[in-house]
Amino acid sequence: MGCCGGGCSSANEAGTGSKRPLLGRILGICASLPALALAGASLVASFTLGGGCAHQGAQGVHFDWALVSVALCGLPLLVGACRSLFLERRIRSSLLITSAMAACLCIGQYFAAGEVAFIMAVGEKLEDWTVGRAKQGLRALVNLVPVVAHRVVTCPKCRARGELFRDVPVADLKVGDGVLVKPGETIPVDGTVFEGSSSVDQSTLTGESLPVDKTVGDPVYSGTVNRYGALTVTATKVGDDSSLQKLVRLVKEAEHRKAPMQRIADKWAAILVPVSLGLALLTFGVCWLALGDVQTALVRGVTILVVFCPCALALATPTSIMAAIGQATKYGVIVKSGEALERMGAVDTVCFDKTGTLTTGVLSVAAATDDAVLRLAAAVEAASEHPLARAICEKAGAVAPATDFASRPGRGVRGVVDRHVVCCGTEAWLAENGVAADSALADAVARLRGEGKAVVLVGVDGRMRGFVALADTVRPTAKDALADLAASGLSTCLLTGDNARTAAHVASELGLAQVKAELLPEAKATAVEELQGRGARCCMVGDGVNDAVALKTAHVGIAMGGAGSDIAVEAADIALVGDDLSKIAYLKRLSAACVRLIKVNISISMTINAVAIVCSMLGLLGPVTGALVHNVGSVLVVLNGALLYDRKFR
Repeated sequence: MGCCGGGCSSANEAGTGSKRPLLGRILGICASLPALALAGASLVASFTLGGGCAHQGAQGVHFDWALVSVALCGLPLLVGACRSLFLERRIRSSLLITSAMAACLCIGQYFAAGEVAFIMAVGEKLEDWTVGRAKQGLRALVNLVPVVAHRVVTCPKCRARGELFRDVPVADLKVGDGVLVKPGETIPVDGTVFEGSSSVDQSTLTGESLPVDKTVGDPVYSGTVNRYGALTVTATKVGDDSSLQKLVRLVKEAEHRKAPMQRIADKWAAILVPVSLGLALLTFGVCWLALGDVQTALVRGVTILVVFCPCALALATPTSIMAAIGQATKYGVIVKSGEALERMGAVDTVCFDKTGTLTTGVLSVAAATDDAVLRLAAAVEAASEHPLARAICEKAGAVAPATDFASRPGRGVRGVVDRHVVCCGTEAWLAENGVAADSALADAVARLRGEGKAVVLVGVDGRMRGFVALADTVRPTAKDALADLAASGLSTCLLTGDNARTAAHVASELGLAQVKAELLPEAKATAVEELQGRGARCCMVGDGVNDAVALKTAHVGIAMGGAGSDIAVEAADIALVGDDLSKIAYLKRLSAACVRLIKVNISISMTINAVAIVCSMLGLLGPVTGALVHNVGSVLVVLNGALLYDRKFR
């Protein structure tokens, strides 16, 4: 079928929308803003016309406008309560609210029934607004992916018509397809530059403030923006496998998991239902016996049900969690669950992998005998594909390549530079090529290797000329990040599979007191278990496949989202999009503030409820005023949780 397998086709797929059940459509209408506005207007009309009670007249009970609010706002509560009770076998806060609403209707307090339902609906709408605002980072990520891509045409018929590319839906792209990205356009897939050069704005994924230069062979990522020249990209990851979609999935996972604080709130709601019913019956009985007035006793009992509604427990906790997760997303930290966010607040020990986490994982020249030796080595290494060779050439810059090039895998390379025979590599390789050892360089070479650096010896015309030392570079933010953690009272530890000398040197440079080196993946997990066995609450930070077990074992696992492997990111609870280690201390502060805010909100809610219950027993509050006091308190704690989104922790 050639390249046109759909690319040259003009056929359009038409989807068929599934019809929603009647009850679902009705509930959708009840949850809409116009319905909420109508419910509010009906309450105003009820209060204005009748004061909130049924109108008695010569022909019986007249219609009360508050019943409109009961129907629009109370139906979703009733359906939710029935589903929880009969299908899920759970008692939730909606059951208590529905009970209070039904009790108000039974004694003719229509306005109170409508008010309870309306303010609860307002609270839920406020939560939806807050959660939606907290997920602005997710929507921004989703909207970064373009809908259409310019797929490069390879079909001879298309080329004959002068068509070099054809616009196709991004969903139709496959691995290996060529994609043309024009200046100013968003790159639709992960891939490698096949043709062209440009600067790409990667700030959405990495947080880099300056565009990154890209040329043939460089990787590019979906969701980033091509700023200047046109690029032809060969797709390596498409659809859900792309970097951007992976981050989107991680954020979405946070919406479907509940933190322990939320589970505690559900348990409290389950306890409050029987307690509230019992207290309402007790109040009714005592008041009836003491006052001898059934109507007064009934009103006080119903008021108990109204003020006992656990609205704040149902609303404030998830609002705080989602506001915190939303803020973290805004700053390039993907928190996969509210539970992980809560556990992060209790962490007292942070364990780090070395390569790719504290270091960049990229070799660079750390030392050389002199610039002349560096240029000689680069001239010979220019024809080699070894990572050490590339690092040397990048440091030396443009040099004339050597002639008569020869290499031995694992040993070194040889070539002729300006009629001089230059050898680069190990002692054995230089000896094999007749280069005598130089004792004057031995001490310096031994010291550099003791620091974990790779040393390339350089010989010229049978004499040892010098050396070039290479090392994995420490991340620029690592030292300050570790100092910030120490200042916050957290212990730090290095767990690495590297050799002991390299690990000790990096630990000394960064000020890490605890070091465990030459660890296999299982040994890393064991080391974390040992720390936790001694009472520590550990956070593991890593980037590679060999860190996945330790990430799962720790109380909290944090993966380097930019440089880390897919397996590490999936195994972790949290991912750092821009690989900025300073965000760990920020996350600790955010987590502690979130947990503290949840506890404060619950305390506020329970205090307001306790005062309102006492006032209800004494007859100081009725169903209408009780609903107002209680639900105003609920809205207050929801707003308090929402403010967490804009708090400054950096």
